[in-house]
Amino acid sequence: MSRGTILIADDDGAIRTVLDQALGRAGYEVRATANAATLWRWIGDGQGDLVITDVVMPDENGLDLLPRIKKLRPDMPVIVMSAQSTIMTAIKAAERGAHEYLPKPFDLKELINVVQRALADTQHVAGGSAPLAEGEEVLPVIGRSAAMQEIYRTLARLMQTDLTVMISGESGTGKELVARALHDYGKRRNGPFVAINMAAIPRDLIESELFGHEKGAFTGAITRNPGHFELAEGGTLFLDEIGDMPAEAQTRLLRVLQQGEYSTVGGRTPIKTNVRIIAATNQDLRQLIRQGLFREDLYYRLNVVPMRLPPLRERTEDLPDLARHFLGRAEASGLPAKRLSRDALECLRTHNWPGNVRELENLIQRLVALYPEEVIEKAVIEAEIRPLSLTPDAAELGNGGGQVGGDNIGASVEQHLSRYFQAHGDSLPPVGLYDRVVREVERPLIQLCLSATRGNQIRAAELLGLNRNTLRKKIKELDIQVVRGLN
Repeated sequence: MSRGTILIADDDGAIRTVLDQALGRAGYEVRATANAATLWRWIGDGQGDLVITDVVMPDENGLDLLPRIKKLRPDMPVIVMSAQSTIMTAIKAAERGAHEYLPKPFDLKELINVVQRALADTQHVAGGSAPLAEGEEVLPVIGRSAAMQEIYRTLARLMQTDLTVMISGESGTGKELVARALHDYGKRRNGPFVAINMAAIPRDLIESELFGHEKGAFTGAITRNPGHFELAEGGTLFLDEIGDMPAEAQTRLLRVLQQGEYSTVGGRTPIKTNVRIIAATNQDLRQLIRQGLFREDLYYRLNVVPMRLPPLRERTEDLPDLARHFLGRAEASGLPAKRLSRDALECLRTHNWPGNVRELENLIQRLVALYPEEVIEKAVIEAEIRPLSLTPDAAELGNGGGQVGGDNIGASVEQHLSRYFQAHGDSLPPVGLYDRVVREVERPLIQLCLSATRGNQIRAAELLGLNRNTLRKKIKELDIQVVRGLN
């Protein structure tokens, strides 16, 4: 006697064969079709205990069929698989009631495990949000690599929850983009999304920024000021660079997470809060805990669902999609249409990308704005991403030192700028060249000084010969992430 029937809508015979071999002996019947009409007829006749469907079928989109299945057979788990593996495919599958989403290609052993869990699970994922309009593909996160597929699957599972999420990843990997996607496609999409960067706020003002302050709470508090918790009420509060939160604020944040209420600076009346917390860091919080710089109990309160964003060097197969996305966005903003040659794309793959996706975005913007060619070639990419590598034994810059591959820095910059002017032929480059060149040199210089001083801004300012406030201003203007206490 059959224990149940698994219905498959896909043209891949290997899936049916593997499931038949794995589950047939357990008493399950496996039936397969290549089109949606047959699948729908089976379901309408009351057949089947589980559905596995592809998104792309010759007669109908599997995602469009999914809401009808859930309406007719709400308790039937549906596993969606697709080669169209973007974040929106995963989100749509989750929103329309899929039990699980599997991006192709996948390990058939994983499919067997997912099917077995679905058959044993009586509590299935319920769709509760309005479906996205067909054809709506405004992708908040770009990439089809295996590393990103796992991110998409995690995001899809989290959309209809209020679980606290901890996003870790190097600077420039897109942590805020992921946080915004969780908000924009989740239960709190109609509420505010409020972001605060702990590294960009003076330490003595963080509590006031988070919780607000009352009039007269401290010198200069001439009016009552709402904090980010109040501004995010009913929505999502994104705590970026949580590792830079001072100890006093960590204690107050822990109390909010435990009790669901807070008080303003200078206030006495507790205020109930209703926000979803998403935190992010580019630091190793466990190491900060060992150093006594971060509370372990707060870490576990925030790390309910950990999510690691891979650096760009771990997903170089996404570079063509990312480059096309940034080129298209530049064109949409009024800049000329450009494209990259095949050799130029291959050159991008060989770069280490220490600045991750943000570095790529800045590079594309620079290429579109500064180079007149419609097709960007490999030589241009090489000139733009070739680093200035200062040798440890170079003479002082003021004495004409700073050797780089046999040339001093001035000579290297002159060569780079000469190629830049030559690329414009008889035309002049766009105005504002001085500021652009200074900005390109200034950012890596400040980053290297901060790295050498382990994030100590006072020592870095002395090394640079800058006023500390000037350095802070430049860190903010250049969007430089400061990591304290680490090499």
